[in-house]
Amino acid sequence: MLFSSLIFLLLFLPVFFLCYHTAKKRRARNALLFVFSLLFYAWGEPVYVLLMLLSLGVNYALALLISGENKAGGSRRSRSWLVAACLFNLLLIGVFKYAGFLAGAVNLIPAVNLPVPELPLPIGISFYTFQILSYVIDVYRGDVEALRNPVTLGAYLCAFPQLIAGPIVRYRDIEAELADRNETAENTAEGMRRFLAGLAKKVLIANVMAQTADALFASDPAEYGMAGAWIAALAYTLQIYYDFSGYSDMAIGLGRMMGFHYAENFRYPYAARSVTDFWRRWHISLSSFFRDYVYIPLGGNRVSTLKWIRNIAVVWLLTGLWHGAGWNYVLWGAYYGLLLILERLVWSKLADIPVLNRITALAAVVFGWVMFRSEGFGQMSAMFAALFGAYGFAGSGGRLPILLQGAHFDLGFLAAFVCGCVLSAPIWPAVKKKFASGKLGVIRDTAAILALAACILALAVGSYNPFIYFRF
Repeated sequence: MLFSSLIFLLLFLPVFFLCYHTAKKRRARNALLFVFSLLFYAWGEPVYVLLMLLSLGVNYALALLISGENKAGGSRRSRSWLVAACLFNLLLIGVFKYAGFLAGAVNLIPAVNLPVPELPLPIGISFYTFQILSYVIDVYRGDVEALRNPVTLGAYLCAFPQLIAGPIVRYRDIEAELADRNETAENTAEGMRRFLAGLAKKVLIANVMAQTADALFASDPAEYGMAGAWIAALAYTLQIYYDFSGYSDMAIGLGRMMGFHYAENFRYPYAARSVTDFWRRWHISLSSFFRDYVYIPLGGNRVSTLKWIRNIAVVWLLTGLWHGAGWNYVLWGAYYGLLLILERLVWSKLADIPVLNRITALAAVVFGWVMFRSEGFGQMSAMFAALFGAYGFAGSGGRLPILLQGAHFDLGFLAAFVCGCVLSAPIWPAVKKKFASGKLGVIRDTAAILALAACILALAVGSYNPFIYFRF
């Protein structure tokens, strides 16, 4: 079930909050959150609910064992249970996400012909596996206490706002709110506004960009040339941002309506001054996960230059693979790892040059999204050839106008594109502050209601509603 679906907006959400606010005790509300989250997940993955419950049960038990050994002073046994937890979680995600990719990679060796398993990827397995793993590691480090109540742990791990596409919420960040939180009218109103802003991003911008990007990426770049390639690349650049940041806004808004304060996951990444700055602004919860659980334990930047390069390489290999089991994701991770290394060792002064720093950072990001979106090296090389004019400005045979018409390149696309470009700049905080109260607050809330109506209308008349991170 997607947040940007009528079944969620008009049925699931109203029923959930009716039941949620009927319950008075905190444990009852946590239990309702857990149960409704399982129903939410079962809507799309009825069988894999059992897999998620298995992950919950095993990690619940291992965290208790680790906590018990820590209190008893058994550091060696505690470390052994932590290793067991890491192996279990990595095996779980490895079997379902990477088994086919690894078998295919091994089959590249001459005379090797392993069977390639084709297992459906459980929705959100990358997100909830990283969440529960961070909880177990934090228990081992002594940062949090192991939970005795499995329902409370289930409410944390399976909470539907961030279940299938993040942000990756750490238990230590909401530990206190799981036990005691305030669902005030102010929190509810702010959460609703945040949810509707994310919904509008997803439905009114990302979905429109997706139609054009998907149609052009499915065509031969030689047919639409440089113009079509840049339209495809920029459309996808806006699609993935508004798709994912819109979902994060909806998750943060829903959490706020229940009294949770989830951390921000995006801070205007396309306004970054460098690639390093971009990754401080994009998918912040994933970047901070790798920083705290991989990069810093390896030594971070407080090591020799060679070891620092090794640390960056490890983090970005894992980052690429986290996003998908494919060679384009590996290349995409290696691309960013190389850029970050060069940026620090060679181009460190570039970030100090106004305007130019933003242009070069954005160009690097757009090229990165072409790698990320391409299906195979053949399409990737053809797209880059088209971007740099190898097939001429309009491609072969003068078919660009026909292809653009089939790719929904119309006034609706142009309006969404302009709005997407403007709103990707950090101007909204100032506007939001100005419209915070009084008569201007009424205008703000009226605009939110109109946006909801526009989204429902768009969802009712159109069936094109993809979600890029749905199966990560």
